[in-house]
Amino acid sequence: MRDIPLLVLATTVSAYWFSAGVKIVRVKRKARHKVAERGTWIVWVPLVTLWIALPWIALQATDAPWAAPALDGPVYASLRGLAAAVGVGCLAFTIRCWARMGKDWRMDVSPDTKPALITDGPFSRIRHPIYAFSILLMLATAVVLPTWPMLVVVAIHIVLMNRKARDEERHLLRSHGDAYARYIERTGRFLPRFGARGT
Repeated sequence: MRDIPLLVLATTVSAYWFSAGVKIVRVKRKARHKVAERGTWIVWVPLVTLWIALPWIALQATDAPWAAPALDGPVYASLRGLAAAVGVGCLAFTIRCWARMGKDWRMDVSPDTKPALITDGPFSRIRHPIYAFSILLMLATAVVLPTWPMLVVVAIHIVLMNRKARDEERHLLRSHGDAYARYIERTGRFLPRFGARGT
């Protein structure tokens, strides 16, 4: 029998990174600027490749550590189905964030450019909603496919997302000064900051 949650998750992750890849190629064609995070990409590209590949490998594999573990029971089956649905939701919300950023979307920090400061829509309460949804999609992947290779990818991904968010925040603070500092005060990095005053 086909593992539907795993198939949904594998398709969602592939669609996510295919869409991001298309956006990266478009941006790279238009921009000729210095990128500050070249070292991160050495880890990032293999990590993303594994994130895409591991669910597809698990659909065909029958042995550990590549196959999805046989954790029986209706509770875990329901949890896997819910995680797959959350993954689809993460893709949908990420597409909304990409649409709001439009031509200002970047995957890298470029010290010689001054990016637009976007503080409305999905960015009104969270500074990095795209990264937040990426982390949530990664956690959903780990629920559906809790193998040790996937858990290693999850751990590295979360560390890189935190590092990348901090790099971007430093760059935006240099670029926008007090306006960005005020934005930081009223928003959370990956989750809304409850009790913060809006502007």
